[in-house]
Amino acid sequence: MTREEKSQVIEDLTAQLADSAHIYLADISGLNAETTSRLRRACFKANVKLAVVKNTLLAKAMESSDKDFGELPTTLKGNTSIMLSETGNAPAKVIKEFRKKSDKPLLKGAFIEEAIYIGDEQLDALVDIKSKEELVGEIVGLLQSPAKNVISALKSGGSTIAGLVKTLQEREG
Repeated sequence: MTREEKSQVIEDLTAQLADSAHIYLADISGLNAETTSRLRRACFKANVKLAVVKNTLLAKAMESSDKDFGELPTTLKGNTSIMLSETGNAPAKVIKEFRKKSDKPLLKGAFIEEAIYIGDEQLDALVDIKSKEELVGEIVGLLQSPAKNVISALKSGGSTIAGLVKTLQEREG
């Protein structure tokens, strides 16, 4: 690889790092071609971009990035694959599901919305991270709950004010 090619790869990686709020580093060494292909398909279905990268080039891209990757560059040893996603927990879910049939990929570390996670033992915590859409759905559900109680009280209490007050008192008590 020429110096120009390396500099182009670093530039491309830096752009990808800048555009991604969720970056996972994983070790997929030892996977045969068929298993790697299955992993790539699983990533594609989950809208996760998977790429094998050279550690030195990724380290230089991290250095030239505006983001603070903290201890994450220290994980760049051995084989490294980068997983990029719009959803914070998608790569973690792919890794966890894939490991039901294989001992790899191993999570080296992750950068999620400015937070750094180091080590494979962080996988379960990363799977449990809720996406923005999941949080919005929960909040909407919580907000709808009191409104549903008032509506059902109006329906069950009939059309009288006395019936409405009685129904609401019974629900609170």
